[in-house]
Amino acid sequence: MSAADTTTAKVPPTRPSTPPGAGGGAGEGAGGAERPARRRRAGGPAALPWALLAPCLLVLLLVLGYPLARLVTLSFQKFGQPQLWGFQEPEPVGFANFARILGDGEFWAVVVRTVVFAGGAVVLTMVLGMLTALLLQRVSGWVKTLVNIALVASWGMPVIVATAIFKWLFDTDYGVLNWLLSRLPGVDMTGHNWFADGPQGLAVIMLLVVWGAVPFVAITLSAGLTQVPKELEEAARLDGAGSWGVFRYVTLPVLKPIIVMLTTLSVIWDMGVFPQVFVMRNGHPEAEFQLLTTYSYDKAFVVNDYGGGSAIALVTVVLLLGVVAVYMRQMLKIGEVE
Repeated sequence: MSAADTTTAKVPPTRPSTPPGAGGGAGEGAGGAERPARRRRAGGPAALPWALLAPCLLVLLLVLGYPLARLVTLSFQKFGQPQLWGFQEPEPVGFANFARILGDGEFWAVVVRTVVFAGGAVVLTMVLGMLTALLLQRVSGWVKTLVNIALVASWGMPVIVATAIFKWLFDTDYGVLNWLLSRLPGVDMTGHNWFADGPQGLAVIMLLVVWGAVPFVAITLSAGLTQVPKELEEAARLDGAGSWGVFRYVTLPVLKPIIVMLTTLSVIWDMGVFPQVFVMRNGHPEAEFQLLTTYSYDKAFVVNDYGGGSAIALVTVVLLLGVVAVYMRQMLKIGEVE
């Protein structure tokens, strides 16, 4: 075979050129048939997440939506025992319930007490949880396993059971803590009543709340610490940073989104504390033990002022929404930085 034959055989056949206008109708017809199909395919997956979320949203609407709407309605009505039993119709009173509670000094004392209680519990929870998480990174595998088992066991303990245990620990006559403290030189705690005054009793309840909250925080932060790059820690140490410097400039920035989330959840949970106070005080919290949740309960179900109790509960919801707004703002800032 000659070189000319070889060259000719390898050249592909020339495709005839088509004028721009030729075949346009067929092309447009095919494209017109394809474009709606592409739109349908694109629209199908976009609606799929909402279809999957619909059952959850429906449950939330039924479980949370109706009670919240009912709470708002009651807060603007005069609703007591006669209205509850159907002897009288609920009477709209506008903002009278809110004006009454906002002008009550006892209500503001309860608000301050709740904020102080929640703030102290959150700080203790986050500090102890962080220390526990850091400790778990520095112990052997079997010790870490045992500590995690203990944390999960304490976290999974029902609140009523934990409260009963704490009542026994701090009991006036048979409390283990009084017995242990009395063994110290110069200390006599025999017959000491930890609930004789509000601040001391609330401190005991705060310890109970912290004891139940630390496991979740410690386990979550421990998982977050595994995502801290070891290279950054080694580089910081090579630059002369000590343990505190590494923690402050390397560990904390990486854990900031988790810390913000945990702090916000802790504030919401600790401001909504109810069973610990209610059970610890045998179902009748004294005035110096009242928090917003127990105060709202007493107004509604003890005094039978359901309108006033609903107004207090609605104010509590608004305060918690403020905490959620701060959380969302912090998370958006973190997202912009990243």
